[in-house]
Amino acid sequence: MDFSGRFVTAIFYFDTGLPTRVRDDLLPTLKRLISILLNLCLGLFLAAGALSLVDDSLVLLFGRHLLTPISELLFLVALLVTALVYGLMGLTPIIPKRVFLPIALFYLAGFLAVFPALIYCYDRIVAVDWILSFCQVVFGLGILWWLRGGLNFRWPLVEDQHLGVRRFSWLNLSGFVLVNVFVLLPAILVYVFLFTALAVGHFSEGFMALRPNGFSVQVRKYVRNDGKTIELFPMAHVADARFYRRVSQTFPTNSIILMEGVTDDKNLLTNKITYRRMAKSLGLSEQRKVFKPSRGEMVNADVDVDQFSKDTIDFLNLIMLVHARGLNPGTLRELMQYSPPAQLEEEFINDLLRKRNQHLLEEIQSGLSQSDNLMVPWGVAHMPGIAKEIQKAGFQPDDTQEFMVIQFRRTGNQRNGAGS
Repeated sequence: MDFSGRFVTAIFYFDTGLPTRVRDDLLPTLKRLISILLNLCLGLFLAAGALSLVDDSLVLLFGRHLLTPISELLFLVALLVTALVYGLMGLTPIIPKRVFLPIALFYLAGFLAVFPALIYCYDRIVAVDWILSFCQVVFGLGILWWLRGGLNFRWPLVEDQHLGVRRFSWLNLSGFVLVNVFVLLPAILVYVFLFTALAVGHFSEGFMALRPNGFSVQVRKYVRNDGKTIELFPMAHVADARFYRRVSQTFPTNSIILMEGVTDDKNLLTNKITYRRMAKSLGLSEQRKVFKPSRGEMVNADVDVDQFSKDTIDFLNLIMLVHARGLNPGTLRELMQYSPPAQLEEEFINDLLRKRNQHLLEEIQSGLSQSDNLMVPWGVAHMPGIAKEIQKAGFQPDDTQEFMVIQFRRTGNQRNGAGS
C-alpha cells in the first residue's frame, strides 16, 4: 500500500473492526503524516504573517512592492495547508483543535474583515493589511508560546505529545459537519450578503440597493425654482425586460431624454460594445435591444470613442473581445499577454466616468433651454456625480420612485416597481 493510501485507510478504518495489529501498524504512519502537516501549518502561518508585515511596511514607508509576489504566494500556500488541516479536523481528533481551529478561524476573520475595509477605507487598504499582518504575527507567536511554554522555535514546532490519542470518531465527524453546514456556512453567507448590500448602497450613494429578492434602483426627481425638472434614472446594461418597459412608460411626452451610448464614428473599437452574451447567460435582456422609449424626444448625450485615451481604447478592445467570444484558449492567451500601463486605472476612470459626466452636464444645460423636463437614463455609476452637480446648479430633490432591476425570484402577482 502506498503512503497516501495508508493515510486515508488509517483515518477511515480505525476502530471499525480492523485487527489490533493492523491498527497499531497504521497509527505511526497517521501520526507522522499529521505531525508534518501541522508543523507546516503553524510554520507557514508565522512565516506568511511575518513576510506580509515586512512587505506592507515597505509599501507604506517607501511605496516599494519588492516582496509582494513572494508574500502573496506564501500566503496562498499557507491558506491551502490550513484549509486541509481544517478539513482533517472533522476526520480525526488527533489534530488538537484548541491550537489549529483558532488559526483557521483567524484566516476566516481576516477574510471577513476585508469587506468593511474595502467599503469604508479603500484608500487605506494597505494600512488595514498591515494591521492584519501584525495581528497574525502576534497571534501566531501567542499560539507558539502557549503550545511550547515559550518562544521556542526549535523544529518540530508541534511534537507528538501535542497530538490527540483518539484516531477516528463518528461523533467528532458528525458534529464537525453539522456545525459547518448549519451554523458556519449560513453565518458567512448572511455576512457576505449584508456587506455586499452595504457596498452597493455606499458606492452608488443609494441609487442602487441589493435586497433579498433582487437589485433595485431609486429614480430621483429634482426641481428648480423656475419649474425645470430633471429625473435621474439609474440604468443597468442587462436587466429584466419589464424594468426597461416600465421606465419608458414614465417619460412625459413633452420631455427630452438624454440617452447614454458611446459612439464610434471612426471605428476605433475592433469589437463593438455588447452585453449580449452576459444577458443570455443570466436570462436577462440587453438594454440597447429592449430600452426604446416611445414618448419624448431622444437625444444622444454621450461622447465618441475618439475622445478616450489610447490605453483606454486598447483595454476596451480586450474586454469586448472576451464579451464577444467568451473565455477560450485564444482570448485567455491575449489576456495573459496584455501588460497594462501604470496609469491605466486613472485613465480608464477619467474616460469612462468623469469625461462622460462632464459631457452629459453640458447636454443637460443645453436641454434645459429647450424643455422643462429632462430625463436622464444613465448607468448607476454616473448618478452620484451627476446628482451633486445638478444640485450645485439649484436643483433640489423632490420625489423618488423605486424600480426592480433584477429579481431573484418571480411570482405571478409581483410588480416590477413601486412608487415611494
